[in-house]
Amino acid sequence: MHFDDILGLKHIKNHLISSIENRRVAHAQLFVGQSGSGTLPMAIAFARALISDSLPETKQKYLHHSFDQLTHPDLHFVYPINKTPDSPKKPVSKDFVKDFRKFVVQNTYQSLYDWYQFIGIEKKQGNINVDEATDIVKSLSLKSYEGGAKVMIIWCADKMNTASSNKLLKLIEEPPTNTFFILITEHPSDILQTIKSRCQILDFPPLGEADIIEGLLDKFDISEAEATKFAQQSDASFTKALHIAEHNSDDEHFEKWFITWVRSAFRAKGNKHVVLELLNWSDTLSNETRETQKRFLHYCINFFRQALLKNYKANSLVFLETYDSGFKFDAFSQFIHGANISKIFSALETAIFHIERNGNAKIIFSDLSFELTRLLHKK
Repeated sequence: MHFDDILGLKHIKNHLISSIENRRVAHAQLFVGQSGSGTLPMAIAFARALISDSLPETKQKYLHHSFDQLTHPDLHFVYPINKTPDSPKKPVSKDFVKDFRKFVVQNTYQSLYDWYQFIGIEKKQGNINVDEATDIVKSLSLKSYEGGAKVMIIWCADKMNTASSNKLLKLIEEPPTNTFFILITEHPSDILQTIKSRCQILDFPPLGEADIIEGLLDKFDISEAEATKFAQQSDASFTKALHIAEHNSDDEHFEKWFITWVRSAFRAKGNKHVVLELLNWSDTLSNETRETQKRFLHYCINFFRQALLKNYKANSLVFLETYDSGFKFDAFSQFIHGANISKIFSALETAIFHIERNGNAKIIFSDLSFELTRLLHKK
C-alpha cells in the first residue's frame, strides 16, 4: 500500500509526507474516521514511508515485497480478536496474523464486522485485552530488525479494555527510540482519555462522491452511471460502496426488518393486538448477533435521515431506493419531521449504546419499538 493507492485525502497525505520530510513525526498518532474513509490503508502507507525513510537506500529496495504482503518484521499489527476453535485459550493478535495479512491484502477498505466474519467470530465481540498489551510491550522492547524505525498499528483501538489501555500508557507516552504508534478508531469517545491525550489526533473526513466513483470504476467492470448510484448509496464510505457493488450488502435484509417494524409501529397506537407483533419483532432482532443489531440500528438512522430530507424537499440529497416496491417512501417521509426526528435519533443512539454494553437485546428493542410508536404519531 502506497499513498498513491489511497482514494482522495490529498491534504492528509501531504501532511504526513511533509511531517516525515521535516522530521516532525509525532511518536503516537490517532487516526479517526469511519472504516470506509481510508484510515487503515493510510496507516499502512505512512508506516511504509516511515520505515523506508529510516533506512539507507541499499535496504529500501527490499521493502517492496515485504510491505506488499505485510510481512515486514518492523511492522506490527494489533486488532480485536476472540477465541475460535483453532485458537489458544488466551489468544492475541499474533495468533491470527496470517489471517489478518490475507484479509488486508485482499482489501484494505474493510470493516471490523468484515474481519469478524473472516475469522468466524461474528457472533462474538472482539477485544484488545491486557494479554495483548503485554505482547505489545514485549514486541517493541526488541531491537529493530532492519535497524530503522518500528511501527505499531492498533486497528480499532477503541476495543482496548481499561486494563490494556492502562498497561500501554507509559509505552505510548515514552516509546523506545525510533518507535511509532498509529492508533485507528471510528469511535474516539470509547478510547481512554489518558490514551488520547498522548496522541496527535488526525481526523479523516468522509470520502467525496467523485473519489468513490473513481475507486469503483477502477475495481469493477461497471458503467459510470452504476458507479454513481452505488456512491450515492454508500454514505461516503468506500467500504459500503464495495459491498453494494459486490451485491453482498445487508441493506435489503435490513429494509425488510425496518418496513415490518414501522408498519407495526404505525398500527400499534390504540391497538393492543399489534403490540404483540412488535414484541415478536423485538424477539427476532434479539436473536441476531450484536454487531448485526448495531449495523441495523445505524441503517435505521440513515433511513430516517433520508425520509426527513425527502419531507423537506431536499431531493438532490435523497438517494435511497427501496427494494420493496409496495413501500411508499414518499408517504412515509411525511411522518418524519422537525418535531420528532431528534428524539428518534436519540432513541436509536441510546439503543446502540446499550447493545454495545451487552444490554438485554429483547428489552432494548421492545422499549425502542414503543418509543417509535409514540414518536411516529407526533404532530
